[in-house]
Amino acid sequence: MGRIQIFTGKGHGKSPAALGEALMAAARGKSGFFVQFLKGKGLEESAFQKRLEPEIKLFRFEKSDCDFFDLPQENREEEVRNIRNGLNFARKVLHTGECDLLILDEVLGLVDNGLVEAEELQRVLDAGRENTDIILTGIALDDKLRGIADSISRIEQEK
Repeated sequence: MGRIQIFTGKGHGKSPAALGEALMAAARGKSGFFVQFLKGKGLEESAFQKRLEPEIKLFRFEKSDCDFFDLPQENREEEVRNIRNGLNFARKVLHTGECDLLILDEVLGLVDNGLVEAEELQRVLDAGRENTDIILTGIALDDKLRGIADSISRIEQEK
């Protein structure tokens, strides 16, 4: 059965830690999908990103380069649809077993900001994670999601 890890906390480094896990998985011959939410431009298209493929593939469904919370309301509604497309993609990936490691970067922020209910995220994760490890990242962790985690790492800024 796939494991669920959560990287949470107010410190910087949650996404790099998740990407490091993807690199470690790739070094073991496994594949990873990295899906970003609420990141604005996120990890931009680059030659480096292309060199990660096919072992690690990065996905971003939001269309705006701006931070979600800086968008006018009508643009937010469109981005919520794009976010839902990203969650549906995650569900499909889990159901088909398309990769060995699925990282949902800043997905906890979707729950924390009321864009997605914790129960809905749980249903996505239950879509068939038998053979897929999952990493969730975000600043705040909803108590309803604690029980699904095999491990939780809190990342705090000390200095």
